[in-house]
Parts: sequence; structure tokens; C-alpha cells
Amino acid sequence: MSKTVSGYSKLNKQQKIEWLTNNFTQNPAEAAQELASWQHIDPQVQKVLDGFTENAIANYVLPYSVAPNFVINGKTYAVPMVIEESSVVAAASAAAKFWAERGGFHVEIRDTVKLGQVHFRWMGQSDKLKNIFPELKKALLDASLPLTENMRKRGGGVRDIELLDFTAQEPFYYQLRASFETCDSMGANFINTVLECFADELETLITEYPGLTDAERDVEVIMSILSNFTPDCIAHAWVETPIASFEDLARSQGMDAHALAERFAAAVRIATIDPYRATTHNKGIFNGIDAVILATGNDFRAVEACGHTYAARDGQYRSLSRCTINNGMYRFELEVPFAVGTVGGLTNLHPLVKRSLEILGHPGARELMCIVAAVGLAQNFAAVRSLITTGIQQGHMKMHLTNILNHFSANEEECAAAQHHFQNQTVSFSAVRTFIEGMREA
Repeated sequence: MSKTVSGYSKLNKQQKIEWLTNNFTQNPAEAAQELASWQHIDPQVQKVLDGFTENAIANYVLPYSVAPNFVINGKTYAVPMVIEESSVVAAASAAAKFWAERGGFHVEIRDTVKLGQVHFRWMGQSDKLKNIFPELKKALLDASLPLTENMRKRGGGVRDIELLDFTAQEPFYYQLRASFETCDSMGANFINTVLECFADELETLITEYPGLTDAERDVEVIMSILSNFTPDCIAHAWVETPIASFEDLARSQGMDAHALAERFAAAVRIATIDPYRATTHNKGIFNGIDAVILATGNDFRAVEACGHTYAARDGQYRSLSRCTINNGMYRFELEVPFAVGTVGGLTNLHPLVKRSLEILGHPGARELMCIVAAVGLAQNFAAVRSLITTGIQQGHMKMHLTNILNHFSANEEECAAAQHHFQNQTVSFSAVRTFIEGMREA
């Protein structure tokens, strides 16, 4: 059979699997059986899942976990998290419990404005376009009214339209940058629909505008699309406590509380100075953020792209978090922009997304932003605390022990013995193999 195919998307699922396994696997029957085994037991649920994407042939399963004891703005949450990295949920849970006893997490949402752009070329003089723009802007807003009616009823809609001149960087290139409020919806489809309306109307308005030359009536819309960079859509999360509250943790590491807090602050400053460290530092933040974003059916790729852009906003990639120590008080905070929704999209379709939102108390978009930011800060706190004390590998490898035991097909007795043995031993792949082989030889 050919390894290229025409009309693959029109095949039924069984035909798709047959073509794929026959052409790209060593044991087609085994591969087909395995793919078939990862179908949902409920055909109606599977139909919903298949509808999320193109050419679906199986479900790729990730663990659905819960991190309890998150106290955020005085309210207690059990937070659903979807992630395959074994230590992340444990770290988030430990940090949540630590801070629950110290006042919890505080989060404020500074704004929820989202942005979209119409990119276009215009061959006329910049001043002329700028002079007529107020009139064009009113006409653009008026043209979009039928599209924004329902959103405006919920308190959202188009907030503003700006004309930006980029002709110094690219000949004849201008941009309409529009700001939107989409309430509890992520709003991507809404924004893109309105932007395309703006683009069509812009072409018509300039073509018909009185007093322009033929050259000036020539406008070329290049593209219309939302931006995933939302620098005003920011969640600011923080925790604070007297340094003395670190005394027990510090004593277990053979240092005093002040020294521990200073070491923590230094580690965060290093992530502000050095982009190599900042990349890993921020990855730890997104370990927590992405897990909640996935569990609630939001777009983790957009959230990551926005956060990383913001981290490099001054020209160098830096830490998204910061730590200060003043007058005996420790303060750790995170500032991160992102956009989420709690209505529309997967929130109405995916069974576990709906369950996640129920577990979280059916939050609106602002409340969900608070939860996501708090988990990101908790994850960062847990990671830095481990790095400056026991080291990251001790806890990570102990959590990874179960995966290693599964690799060796350890039975229940071997797993129990290994868990006991490695309570006070360094976990490594080779050490676990030696232990299991020793048990089996005995």
C-alpha cells in the first residue's frame, strides 16, 4: 500500500487505523488493537471527543489529578490538574497546604482586555489616513454592532480601535489594533469575526471615501486575527509571611529562617538576571498553570505564548515571579498575563472540563484567572524551595519511583518493598533495577 493517501479525512475510523497501521507499524494487527483499546467505553462520549479534532483514531490519556487545600482570596479550592509529570501535583499540593496556614494566596485581576489586529497596506500619505481615521473608526464600530449585540448585553464588546503606523519598518504597512471585552468567554471566534468585519468595511470605506486619489483608494488587507499577547489582561498573585514562619523548614536544613529566605530571594533574582535559568524557572510556573488550563478546557498554547512574550517584554527573557524581603516580611509574587474562558468551546462539551468547573464552584473568567495564577505561584514556590534545600531530584525521583517500577513490571510485593527501601535512599533507574533484580534472584 502507498504511504501517501488522498481523502484520508473521508475514511471512517476503522479505515483510517487500517491504512495507518499497515503502512507505518511493524505489527499492524497489534497496533490496530492497541489503538482500538483507547476508545471511550461510552460511544456518545467518544463521538464528542472525536469532534474536537481532525482524523481522530484514539484517545491520548493524561492523568486527571486534584490538588487540595488551595486558599485563594479567602476561599478554599480543590484544584483539578491534568499533567503527566509526577512531582507537579504533589508539589502544588504541598505548597497549597504550606500557604493555607499562612493566609493563603492573594490574587487581583488588573484587566481582562483582549486584542485583535487588522494588518493592511495603504499607498497614500500617513497624515491623510490619520486625519480621516476618526470618521473611519466610527463607521467600523457601527458596522460591527449587529455582531457585538449579544456580547454587549453581557457587558462586553469592542472597547477601542487604534490606528498604528509601521511604515518606517515596512513600506505602506498599517495596523488596526482593536481591544475587546469578552466577559466569561475566551472569545477567539467572536474577536476574529469582528476583525474580519472591520477588514471588509475598511476596504469599502477607503475605496468610496471622497477626495482620495485613485492610488489612495487602493487598500490591501493582509490578514485579520486576534493576538495571543494580552499585556493588559494580567493576574497578579502573591503570598507573604513573617520570615520567622520559615523556622521549622530552615532548621531541618541546618540554617536559620533569615538565611533560607535570603537564599530563596537570591534564586529568584538569578532567574531575573540569567535567561538560561529564567527559562527553566518559568517552565516550573507553567507546570502549574498549564495543568489547570488543560483541566478547564482552555488553550495552554495561547497562555504559554502570552506569558513567555511578557517575560521578554524589556528585550531580555526574565523571571515572571519576584521575591522581596523587607522589615522581616517575606513576599513572593507572580505577574502573568493570559486569557481564559468558562463558557463556550470545550467548557460545554468535554465531560471532565464540565466537572472541573463544577469542582471549582463554576467560576467566571476572572475567578478562574485567580485560581490559575495561584497554582502557578504555588508551583514556583515549591520548585525554588526544593532547589535551595534538598535539590530537585530527591523529591522528583521519589515520585518517579512508581514509573520506574512499572517499567520493570514489578508486582505488588516488589512495589511495596521498593517503596519502603527507597524512603531513605537515592532513587535512580539503575538503583531500582538492582533492587528488583536482587529480590527476584532471592
